[in-house]
Amino acid sequence: MVRIRLRRMGAKKTPFYRIVVTDKRSPRDGRFIESIGTYDPNTQPETVDLKIDRAAYWLGNGAQPSDGAVRILRRANLVDEKGHAVPYTPAAESAS
Repeated sequence: MVRIRLRRMGAKKTPFYRIVVTDKRSPRDGRFIESIGTYDPNTQPETVDLKIDRAAYWLGNGAQPSDGAVRILRRANLVDEKGHAVPYTPAAESAS
């Protein structure tokens, strides 16, 4: 099973996370399939850089987000309150 989850980076007591697509059996900081964004909880406000099209692609192909990833994906309107994928349509301004 493929999961979308956070991979911890950064120094001690200053965490920085990469949002990655990985096999469920891989360790937290182990091998991953694709990096689709970053999350920095140390800034005010928290900084999230997410490739929305790639996240929507993986959710559409059955990737299950972890609890931490659901919080981030919910802000981008890619999942609903229960953690289920919402159909993604690209914004009109990116088409022009």
